Amino acid sequence: MGRCFIQIVMGPAGSGKSTYCQAMQYHASTLGGARKRTIHVANLDPAAEDFGYQLAFDIRDLISVEEVMEELDLGPNGGLVYCMEYLLSNLDWLQDHLDSFDDDEYLILDCPGQLELYTHIPLMRNLIDRMRMWGYAHTMAAVFLLDATFVGDTSKFLSGSLLSLSAMIALELPHTNVLTKCDLLTDEEVEDILDHGSATQMWDREQDRQSLIMPTPFSVTAASSNQGDEVTEEQRRLERRRRHRQRLTDSISQLLDDYSMISFIPLNIRDEESIDALLTCVDGSIQYGEDLEVREYDGPEANDDT
Repeated sequence: MGRCFIQIVMGPAGSGKSTYCQAMQYHASTLGGARKRTIHVANLDPAAEDFGYQLAFDIRDLISVEEVMEELDLGPNGGLVYCMEYLLSNLDWLQDHLDSFDDDEYLILDCPGQLELYTHIPLMRNLIDRMRMWGYAHTMAAVFLLDATFVGDTSKFLSGSLLSLSAMIALELPHTNVLTKCDLLTDEEVEDILDHGSATQMWDREQDRQSLIMPTPFSVTAASSNQGDEVTEEQRRLERRRRHRQRLTDSISQLLDDYSMISFIPLNIRDEESIDALLTCVDGSIQYGEDLEVREYDGPEANDDT
């Protein structure tokens, strides 16, 4: 019975999960010498439609959101939850597929993008726990994708970091955060995001930027003289709420920085070195390749008698 190495790929809808899987599968097939390998990719998203990668197996052969919505009159989210619950009730289907791989084989699971499955409903956690029971506890790693064009905005960077942290806590797996779609940004923009990886620095920079493009917070004295005491009190209330929100954001940013909880690896799918660096990082988190036998290189030099 095999115990293959597994990447659990997740992230918000539109973060590039399927594109990531396709890039990893193709990149592994083009590696030279002993590093060349086959990466299998399986779909665990019952709502998925099109893929750019070769499928090892597909949850839609078991159940699909489209069928559930039609038969049970559910919406997309309700249908997805039902499908994942159905999978948990029929885990022998998944176990048979996983156990068909050998010890040294590599599998990527393309998972649903609805983060409620990871953070609000323990469906993915229950699935991971069962995979641990099957013997995959030390061969699984989580890869969480965030759109680089999304996290360029400070508030979105903070929300994305908290989403990643929620998934990290919920699944309790070796965890790698990836900034996808870096090919859509300039090198300077990517470096700017990474250089200001500190949540506190990014939030402070955002506050400085807003102070330049927005008027100074309410001048209570001026408002009182122009519009009356009633308006002034409303402005005071709004200002107190704004300061409370700012203190909360300051505290969240400081927490993320103090414990170094979140860091990101940039991914440019048009750059082979970027893909290789990320794959090496994930491989290291599950110690892939440490126990594999060294394969003889069969390239041109292998037949050179000189």
